Amino acid sequence: MSAQPSRYRFLLINAFSLAPGSDFKLRAFDGPKEQQLYNYEDAKPFLDGIDWDLHPGAPATHGNWPVQSKWEFLSVGYNRQAVVREACESGKYNAIVLLGGGDPGYLESRELGRQYRMPVTSCAHAQMHMAGLLGNKFSVVDIGETHNMQMYHLVVQYRMTERCASIRNINYPLPSPNFANEKPIEVERERALNGAQSDMLDAAVTESIAAIEEDGAEVIVLGCSAAYWLQPLLQRKLGEIGWDVPVLEGYRCAIGVAKSLVDLGVDASGLAFPGERPAKWRRRKVF
Repeated sequence: MSAQPSRYRFLLINAFSLAPGSDFKLRAFDGPKEQQLYNYEDAKPFLDGIDWDLHPGAPATHGNWPVQSKWEFLSVGYNRQAVVREACESGKYNAIVLLGGGDPGYLESRELGRQYRMPVTSCAHAQMHMAGLLGNKFSVVDIGETHNMQMYHLVVQYRMTERCASIRNINYPLPSPNFANEKPIEVERERALNGAQSDMLDAAVTESIAAIEEDGAEVIVLGCSAAYWLQPLLQRKLGEIGWDVPVLEGYRCAIGVAKSLVDLGVDASGLAFPGERPAKWRRRKVF
């Protein structure tokens, strides 16, 4: 954390860490925090004025590959609870930001954070709610079929079915045990950032336009954090075509929501996340 005191003392927690030898090469799993924070240069302006630490993520126990399926998300979500509890008990932080587009362990972390009056934010949840401030409907541009269904699950869980116009698949799945990394996202990222043509960026532009023209989207949300690098490039490409539409990215939204919660002096409703024996209890819950 920086030497200058700040109103904001945040711990950012990566979704997981992998052992050496993985095909997943989008971020480092050791070294300075700036190297371990994916797309640090894009996030850097939004971290200005924040004292922040980064946890590399609990070691993955599902295997040495990134998460896409629900059971993989369940595994890493469970693993990060010990990290969240330790951060809450340390007294060093006044907010926790969970990184990772599929929000593993988010609601459980909020329940845990509530015990310590600790705001906890996450990427998909923050993006969807921010999108609701900006337009009537949003579409999710995401990387692959399996991960799409995790995002679908979150749309339903967060009660966003009336606000989500669609989930659009650009078909750049992450490496998995049974399939080689035949379409490496890091290669597409480097090509695009160096000004070369990128099929992944082109696909994101195509699906974003389709979401706008065919599905009624007024905001574009990026799904997996492996696609977050697309944000500034996709925003510019759509603008050049003439589409005045916001493109959101999870890290910045989650950091911004955490700052707002700290400023407001709130964390979560004690009715939504009650303790073991609340002083008041409700006889009936309605929908």
